[in-house]
Amino acid sequence: MLTSDFVYDLPPELIAQDPLAERSASQLLVLSKEDGSTLHRHFRDLTQYLKAGDCLVLNDTRVIPARLMGVKEDTGAIVEVLLLKCLGDREWECLVKPGKKARPGCRLVFGDGLLHGEIIELLEEGNRRIRFDYDGIFEEILDRLGEMPLPPYITHKLPREQRERYQTVYAREEGSAAAPTAGLHFTKELLDEIRDMGVETVFVTLHVGLGTFRPVKCEDISEHHMHTEYCRIDEEAAERINACRKAGGRIICVGTTSVRTLESLSDDDGIVRAGEKETGIFIYPGYRFKAVDGLITNFHLPGSTLLMLVSAFAGRERVLAAYKDAVKEKYRFFSFGDAMLIL
Repeated sequence: MLTSDFVYDLPPELIAQDPLAERSASQLLVLSKEDGSTLHRHFRDLTQYLKAGDCLVLNDTRVIPARLMGVKEDTGAIVEVLLLKCLGDREWECLVKPGKKARPGCRLVFGDGLLHGEIIELLEEGNRRIRFDYDGIFEEILDRLGEMPLPPYITHKLPREQRERYQTVYAREEGSAAAPTAGLHFTKELLDEIRDMGVETVFVTLHVGLGTFRPVKCEDISEHHMHTEYCRIDEEAAERINACRKAGGRIICVGTTSVRTLESLSDDDGIVRAGEKETGIFIYPGYRFKAVDGLITNFHLPGSTLLMLVSAFAGRERVLAAYKDAVKEKYRFFSFGDAMLIL
């Protein structure tokens, strides 16, 4: 299967640059896995498609202000550092731009010396291991110096006071370099309404990193290498998901990251196992899903691993036809855009 099989035409003006004032006011395209039929609704209508006994699985990761602007200590040249993954002991795997001269031994300064970093190792695919030096609490320093790492297709800068619009209302486990964007449509009121219906809401964690948004550069998608990301399911969450399935309820994942977490930590019979791991799971058509019955997701970039995952779940032809329909109806695409419900 080829990357070009997952390319579609998207007018640039349909790329959402700003979040809506009201989270749940976004449009919702409802796609049937059975016959490919579509309906056009709003996200707040989601309750009409859920029923008592269902289980909604949400990723509770929280985005950190992971983009840092600094200078090289020796030359004063400006560098951009994107924190991808904590490696422990003040060390992070990072993406550095420009990276050509960012070699081991290179020292970086951020915020007039509030934070220092030293590149100590070149990693696979051009990433760097950086050891940071600072006084105080790293998270507080990041909050002062860092910026939200919005994707490059969003050209509008998110004001500091609007940072929470790039977080889900249930975000709590810090560690992501990007938001699990399907969850951005939920309000606390909508979640309460869903729970009052008898629908379970269960939280898992996957810290979004390079694996989720790294572009596919090879034409044969089987040759693409997924960067790993940390995921975790605790005992209570696993028990609740398994109990729902045993009782005949549907497991509906909010976002591709929740799908990847469940599929990474379940056995061939669809039983979810509590645990944590670095997952490099790459899901594309031909994959047999073990633990997921439904999916809420945003509209994804052409040729991306996320579009491939959604195509594996609902069928490539049906998904691309739904995307064509969404373009015709002028849906908003990507991170701050509209949503799909696939059942």
